[in-house]
Amino acid sequence: MYQLRLSSIVEGRVNLGMQKRAVTSANDLKKIRAAKVSVASNSFLVVGKLTAGFYMGSISVISDGIHSGLDLVAALIAFAAVRKAAQQADHTHRFGHGKFENLAGTVEGLLIFAAAVAIIANALPRLYNPVEVQALGLGGVVIGTAIVLNTLVSRHIMRVAVETDSPALKANAWHLRSDVYTSVGVLAGLGLIKLTGLTILDPLVAIAVSLIILRAAYGVVRDSVRGLLDARLPEDDETKIHRVLQQFATEFPDYHALRTRKAGSEQHIDLHLVTASALPVAEAHSLCVRVEREIVKVFPNSQVLIHIEPCDDDCVVCGQGRTCTYSDLDLQDENNRPPRER
Repeated sequence: MYQLRLSSIVEGRVNLGMQKRAVTSANDLKKIRAAKVSVASNSFLVVGKLTAGFYMGSISVISDGIHSGLDLVAALIAFAAVRKAAQQADHTHRFGHGKFENLAGTVEGLLIFAAAVAIIANALPRLYNPVEVQALGLGGVVIGTAIVLNTLVSRHIMRVAVETDSPALKANAWHLRSDVYTSVGVLAGLGLIKLTGLTILDPLVAIAVSLIILRAAYGVVRDSVRGLLDARLPEDDETKIHRVLQQFATEFPDYHALRTRKAGSEQHIDLHLVTASALPVAEAHSLCVRVEREIVKVFPNSQVLIHIEPCDDDCVVCGQGRTCTYSDLDLQDENNRPPRER
């Protein structure tokens, strides 16, 4: 009977693992497809913007093209990162490859920062020596097309990023959104030059564009580095974990040492679960499997590790051979009660 019960537990554990891998596989396919869309759209925009910018002699259009070029590099990095993160844990990376996405996000943010510095460096000389901008109509068509395309693509990538909780795709989506903002600024600058004839507006718009890029770079690097430094999950997410554990409050006396972190799109959750000292190992393991299953329902892309601890030797209820619960502990002296997780 003990063997049958243990086999059932193991089988349930295996089935749970298969379900988690299936969810991860579906998410990985979504992320890879979204990254491919980003690479294709950015390739088209880089060629169009730089060709028009050099033909027009417009530093603001060229700077927008440079921004799209960095977006293309970022899209390629994101594509490589999501493919690497999709690989299963191996001998070298026992916790999986999720942090490749965080690393990609950090690199993308630094590339955006570099692009902003380059734009400022090229725009400053033109404040003192303005250059006449040609073919404003062509520039308007190219930039207008870029705005529409980047808006559609960035929305799609951000939607996939939210669904899969991918930091690499979120960074890439913010790149494209910042490109939309800069393109709007460039288009407005071209319009003002056409109306006023003030070519000095061209480098001024380019510098304004670079400031927007710097802000985007800071946000991308900040969020990606949090994952690399194993920052805990947001408070709302940990509250959800506490709620799941409360569902099993009648089956164990206490839990503590809850720790959470993220690696790419994966949540890693571990805790100590206190059970009655007389509870058989198989039953304690079965309890852990059920708790883990409920946590995975809330966080489908999570890895959960639960460490079992026996109840205190002074526990009155365990001494009677029964399984103590929260309600049992409420009847005991406050000094004998183990601390509860808050």
